[in-house]
Formats: sequence, C-alpha cells, structure tokens
Amino acid sequence: MDAPKTIACLIYPDVMSLDVTGPLQVFASANDERQRQGLPPSYRLLVLGPQAGAIATSAGVQLLAEQAWEQTDATHIDTLLIPGGAGEQQQCQNPQLLSWLRAAEPRVRRLGSVCSGALILAAAGLLDGRRATTHWADVGRLREAHPQVEVQGDCLHTYSADDPGGDAHIFTSAGVTAGIDLALALVEADLGRAMALTVARRLVMFLRRPGGQAQFSALLAPDPSRIPRLAALLDWIPAHLADDLSVEALAAQACMAPRTLSRVFVEELGMGPGRYVERIRLETARHLLQNANASISTVARLTGFGHPENLRRAFHKHLSVSPQAYAERFA
Repeated sequence: MDAPKTIACLIYPDVMSLDVTGPLQVFASANDERQRQGLPPSYRLLVLGPQAGAIATSAGVQLLAEQAWEQTDATHIDTLLIPGGAGEQQQCQNPQLLSWLRAAEPRVRRLGSVCSGALILAAAGLLDGRRATTHWADVGRLREAHPQVEVQGDCLHTYSADDPGGDAHIFTSAGVTAGIDLALALVEADLGRAMALTVARRLVMFLRRPGGQAQFSALLAPDPSRIPRLAALLDWIPAHLADDLSVEALAAQACMAPRTLSRVFVEELGMGPGRYVERIRLETARHLLQNANASISTVARLTGFGHPENLRRAFHKHLSVSPQAYAERFA
C-alpha cells in the first residue's frame, strides 16, 4: 500500500486564510471520500510556518503551523503550495525563505502557488521562462516586476498533468477560489476524474472549471493617472461597444495614428487594442447574461459581437463555456 502523499502549505503573517484552507480542504475531502469507500487516505496535510505555532492571517483568525519550514526536509513533501495574502510582499523580501524554496524545488514532485503567492515563487526565480498566473488585480505587478515570466493573466491555473501548454511540476493559480480549482485538478491527476467530481459535489463546487478558463472577474480599467494617453479612450469604449471599434476607428477617436495607438496599448495595458476591445465586450456580455433578462441574440447585438455565433466562439475561447451554459450556471 502506498504511503499517503504529503501536501504541505506554507503560512506566514497576514496570509489569506482561504488560500490555505480552501485547497487543503479539497485534499481532506478526498481522504473522507476514500474512507467512505473503505480505502486508506491518500494525503497527509502539513502546515509550515516561520516557526511552529499560531500565525495570524489577514482575516484576524490564527492558523497553526505544525513545524517550521526551515526545519523541514523537502524530500518528504510531495506537493508544496504557496498561498498569497497581504503579507506576501514581506515574504518576497525574505532571503531565507526564497533560498529554502529554491532548494526545495527539485526535491518536491509539485510546487504551486495560490493567488499572489505567485509573486513569492517569482521572487525566488522559480517562474522564469514559465507560464504563470495570479489574481487579476496582481497581474500587472507580476508582469512589471518579473518580465522574464510569461504571465497569463486570464486563466484559472497553469497546472496540467498531460497538456504541453501546462506544467505538472511548477504551476500557479489565480485569485482565492481558483486555488480550489487547482487542488481539484491535482486530485484528478492523483486519483482520477471520478474522485475529483465527487469531491467537487461534496463541496458544492462548480464541477471542475478547466485551468485555461478565464477568471470570472470584472475587467477594471487601470488608474487613469497611470495611462494618461488612453484614459479618455478607455472611458469612451464601453459606451460604444456596438459601434465600429477597429484599430482605425479607435485611433481616430484618440487622435493617434493606428500604429501609434497599437504601440501605446501594448506599452500601457500589455495587450493590443483588438484584444482589449474583445475582453471589454466579453465582460459586458458576461455581466448582461448574469444580471439582465436578455436573450443571447440581444446580448450579442448590444456588445458588438453582432451574431450569436460570434458570441459563442468568444465565450468558448476565453471562458471554456457556451453563453447559454454560462447563463444557466451564473444568472
């Protein structure tokens, strides 16, 4: 009989409690399901801190670290998770922790992050040349501070046991509850899809969102003071989604040459104008399907997709779900 795999999660002062407890509960629930089937547990859960004892989270409640990470032999860890939280920035400047993570990386089978924990892995140099994501609010910070990381800001997680586009060794996940999606993917890789779906049902979760699915979060415009050349145009776009929003039309509105506008978009937003417009249209369509009693054809017309088929393709491309299925699940 195989020994249980050790799933270790790092905690530190002002860590986000749900980044820790959410993923760990998935593994604990997998153990519960196996017990119901008369099988031994698959996982041993381990919480590591700067020292053994209680650590205050950003929510004010305390979590108990079983032992100090510095005194932990990483060869005994199967999967190591690094959560995010308000205390993440201080950990990014903790040379002892970063050194320990670099030493642990080749010794553990899987090393992943939840939410802004990706910035800790990046600070240790472990995401260089790799795809990575994080909470949508921290994507810009990750991209700016670590240009050598291939930041994928609109996916739930970058783990994949068999997809060449993913990574089975070092991976990241987006904000908060995306860590639960990541943990379900890890359980599926270990114990099969049936077990992952059983755990998801037990936790009353969406039955496993794919890692490449976009984060369901509002696409907020950046602070206007940081994008002075685009601020007026970005305010104008949402009110004209059904209009011609080609690069040429946007350039005329912004009083720039098309090539200049494209360059400024990439410099200030990290994407071209066409991709930005598509995301604004998609976000607006998502909002209408969630909150308005509108047909899919009406939503497609109002948001500039024109035909419902164009809307369907955009939803499948970015959200891995059809507009109809999205409305049924989230309206």
